[in-house]
Amino acid sequence: MTLDRPALTLAITKLARETGDKILTIYQQDFDVKTKTDSSPVTEADVEAEKIILKGLEELTPDIPVLAEESEAAGKVPDLSGGIFWLVDPLDGTKEFVQKRGEFTVNIALVEQGRPTMGVIHVPVKDTTYYAEGSGKVWRQDGENEPKAIAARTPPAGGLTVVASRSHRTPETDDYIAKFEVAELISAGSSLKLCLLAEGKADLYPRFGRTMEWDIGAGQAILEAAGGTVETLDGAPLTYGKDGHDNPFFVAKGRPENS
Repeated sequence: MTLDRPALTLAITKLARETGDKILTIYQQDFDVKTKTDSSPVTEADVEAEKIILKGLEELTPDIPVLAEESEAAGKVPDLSGGIFWLVDPLDGTKEFVQKRGEFTVNIALVEQGRPTMGVIHVPVKDTTYYAEGSGKVWRQDGENEPKAIAARTPPAGGLTVVASRSHRTPETDDYIAKFEVAELISAGSSLKLCLLAEGKADLYPRFGRTMEWDIGAGQAILEAAGGTVETLDGAPLTYGKDGHDNPFFVAKGRPENS
């Protein structure tokens, strides 16, 4: 399948921003919160956002299947055997959304042969968008300003800036962080942690807790395009299209020292 990657990247970026506008409309109103079978929260914003994205992707690439969080929860799992699929988390950070903390995102990634190759993460409250077309082609855009190229940094001599989950911190995470010289520890919600690494504002994000493929795919595409890595604890790249779509524990890093 031949894809016009620059045009497709811009199209999914526009789609993520349109979805973010809808999410903000709901965010500014009263909304109900339900609990899914895995005990995670879901709101009207999750559902409506996914509808917008699914419709948009169907129009853009009708031949590429979509694995999306809320559809999967409803038992709608597409055939991914073709090796290429869209991966969608319409509202990553629902807990942050419910608690009105603002740290929630719209995530869309393209997965090819098990690896995320293109991705967009939009932060509705800040109107900030991170997006990647491929290796070395990654940007941040604030509002209607011109996009700026971003890149992960090599570890600074004065110690690492480490990001950790705001809602899912574990003792294993703290034990891992203790192995390093840490200059600053930042707590953040949703896929924003991977964006901080991608734009050179942090160096390490260990995740010793449950995540799903749609939580991480877009962030991995962005971070890897910026020169960073997302690997399992044994050093293998984090891959996609797994049975059940659960991720193993992983560690995300900025640019290696020898790169």
